[in-house]
Amino acid sequence: MQNIWLMLADPNMQWIFLGCTLLGLSSGVIGCFSYLRKQSLMGDTLAHAALPGICIAFMLTGIKSIGLFLIGAGAAGLIATFGIGYITRNSKLKQDAAMGIVLSGFFGFGIVLLTLIQHGSYGNQAGLDKFLFGQAASMIASDVITMTSVCVLLITVCTLLFKQFKLISFDPGFARGIGYPVAFLEQLLMLLIVVAVVAGIQAVGVVLVAALLITPAVSARYWTDRLGLMVVLSGVFGAASGAVGTWISASVSNLPTGPVTVLAATLLFFISILFGPQRGLVAKQLMRNRVKQRFNRESESLAKNSLKKEAAL
Repeated sequence: MQNIWLMLADPNMQWIFLGCTLLGLSSGVIGCFSYLRKQSLMGDTLAHAALPGICIAFMLTGIKSIGLFLIGAGAAGLIATFGIGYITRNSKLKQDAAMGIVLSGFFGFGIVLLTLIQHGSYGNQAGLDKFLFGQAASMIASDVITMTSVCVLLITVCTLLFKQFKLISFDPGFARGIGYPVAFLEQLLMLLIVVAVVAGIQAVGVVLVAALLITPAVSARYWTDRLGLMVVLSGVFGAASGAVGTWISASVSNLPTGPVTVLAATLLFFISILFGPQRGLVAKQLMRNRVKQRFNRESESLAKNSLKKEAAL
């Protein structure tokens, strides 16, 4: 506990702690809808697609600014989203194949651009490759303020449109039948995923940011059947992962915050899969034991009744 207070006494660590916690919270909330709509790979696709957007934004401006990178990565993510939709509509490929094609194509293009930047005459390119795996320690107050604004926006939109997102996640046909603009809501939800991915790139990196979208949501699913509670739990798990990852990386030298945050989320997933009250492995085993014991008692009772009848005859 003393180490935590010492860490929070450092102004720089306060910004990093706040940024990673808010990132985990907002990613967990928006990730629930992505998981329920069976688009878990979408977050990974958009994260990898953001890399060429970051590189192009730097090549055009020569400035390493999180705001400019957000614009570039967001534009690349939107292009990737429309590309997936175009391939799915105009070919016989399913969505998972289209996402795999877009993911690999955009990420390969991003690596090529990153190599050109590193071997070109661009100044101030040092550290740009950190966006592959994240570098939370490089965040400053302005970065965290931008990230905070993005996270508040994501949570606010999800709260206001919770009913609509719930309907299109479970029954888009019914939502279309009662007059909801399903196509617009689906594109809006995709845009929110893009924003969540872009917001987390600096802390976690394009390779690992998808884990913050999916892992907390999957973990929360093991604890409840109610969507509202699942969204809250997913946000809590995401925030806890960000906080724990920051604390551990600050306590142990040379540990990167992003990968440790993902490992913390993975640990929560294993705890959930073991001890979830309904779907957890321990709960299922206890239920099997109870059913087996009840079956044995009923079998013994039937056997005793059968013996009594035979004795009476």
